[in-house]
Parts: sequence; C-alpha cells; structure tokens
Amino acid sequence: MERRLRIDGHTLLAGVTGWPVAHSRSPLMHNFWLEQRGINGAYVPLPVVPGSFDVAVRGLQAAGFRGVNVTIPHKESAYRIVEEHGRLDRSAQRSGSVNTLVFAPDGQIEGYSTDGDGFVANVEAHGIPVKSGRALLLGAGGAARAIAASLLDRGVDVAVANRTRARADALAAQLSGIAVIDWAQAGDVLPSCQFLVNTTSIGMDGGADATFPLDLGRADAGLVVCDIVYVPRQTALLRQAASHGLRTVDGLGMLIHQAGLGFEKWFGAAPEIGPAVEALLDADLHCAHAG
Repeated sequence: MERRLRIDGHTLLAGVTGWPVAHSRSPLMHNFWLEQRGINGAYVPLPVVPGSFDVAVRGLQAAGFRGVNVTIPHKESAYRIVEEHGRLDRSAQRSGSVNTLVFAPDGQIEGYSTDGDGFVANVEAHGIPVKSGRALLLGAGGAARAIAASLLDRGVDVAVANRTRARADALAAQLSGIAVIDWAQAGDVLPSCQFLVNTTSIGMDGGADATFPLDLGRADAGLVVCDIVYVPRQTALLRQAASHGLRTVDGLGMLIHQAGLGFEKWFGAAPEIGPAVEALLDADLHCAHAG
C-alpha cells in the first residue's frame, strides 16, 4: 500500500525517539496503519542526541504531538521524566521502564511499558493461552523485566537465567516471585517448563556469538519456545526447537502487538494487527538483510 501522506492543521502527530533511530521499522508500521484506518496522522522518526531528551520531549509536547515511542538510549530518561512530572501506568511501574509516552489533554505525560503485554498478546495470537505453568527467561534486561511482570500477573511462575548472575538477582529483587537459575544450569529446569523465552541478543544478526546452555531434547513435549529477536525471524534457537517438534513463536509479532497499544492511545483507534502488516515488515526486513 502506497502511503499518500497529507499534512494539515488537523494532522495527528506521533513518532519514535532514540539515538540512532534511522533503523526503526515503527514509522513504516504506524503510517501503514494510519493509511489503512483512513486517519489524518503521521508517525515520524525523531533522532535525539543523549542529554537532550527532556528538552525534546517538552518541545514535542508543546508542538502538539500526541506522544512518542522511546528506544535506546532514552528509556531510563523517559521513566524519570514521567515519574517526576507525569503519571506512570501500572505496566511501567511493574516493568521499571517506559517505552511509550502519551501527552494527555490535561498537560500530563503518561508513561507506559507495552513490551510485556505485547509479548503475551503475540503468544496468545498463536493460539497459546498464557495463564499458568512455568516460564524460563533467558536474559535479565529491560525486556526481560517487562515480560516477567506480564507473565507473573497472569499466574505464570517465572525463572530467570542470565550470563551475569548479579543482573538476574537484581531483577528478582525488583519483582517478587522470580526464581534465579545459574546460567550453566538453565537446562536443568526445562523439563518442568511450559515456556522458554529468549530476551537476549543471542541469535540476532550482527549480535555476539554465543550459545545457550540448553539441550532442548530434555524439554517437555508441550514446551513453547519464544524468541523476541526478529532479525532473523527464525533464529538458531527456534530452528533447534522446531527440529525437536516444539512449538515456536518468533519476535516479529511482539513488535507489532506492542506497537498497536501505543497507536490506539495516540490516534484513538485500534490498528489491524494481522497478516498485512506482518507481510509488510517481513518484506522490509528481507530487503534490508539482502542489501
């Protein structure tokens, strides 16, 4: 679908801020949805150098933007500015992070974390209910905390393994109910797990060359293996899981679902999350990879 963008005094504006931000697929996705829904809006990349985030956010708010997505390296700054001057949604409080800012009509800045709920929505879109059982999370960064919080809130027991044990311990201290597993022993808990979730960059194109301490042959036959990496869509972990007959969920759907939550808050309509936008992003990723 060709985007015939129109800008006038009634155009609703949102964007994504980070440094760098040129690689983001969010403008492609959101502008596709705007065209689909017939909304007079535009979503733009907003590169903001480190140290200028607060000024940029206040400027965007004053200029009439509806809100922004926040990516590296500004997520901590986003949490702080909302904590000090706005309203933190429970999702942000639970995850300890903010990736979506909404500039409310009353002048307040609202902060949300959509990663965890986006992850769960993606898994459930594959016909897999997320309401009980046990999950093993690999990694202890911001995405891991957001996903862990959403899983805990849905009655899933969560264990975390990270290459640096101290980071996993810190995550468990922030979110009660998490068990910490040594990285080298992560495979020992697989037989009791219903979900395995990779939140690290292992397997990402251009990422660090590393392996998981896992033998998926030991897993329960009902294990669902999820990877939040989406470049490539079929990571080595997912290919290994498929070779053992396990169900797999790749990371592209999480990107789409977490974005849809922000779109609805800014533009007042739910986007169509389905094969059309997935095909658009998949084709774009393939083109970039081929280039």
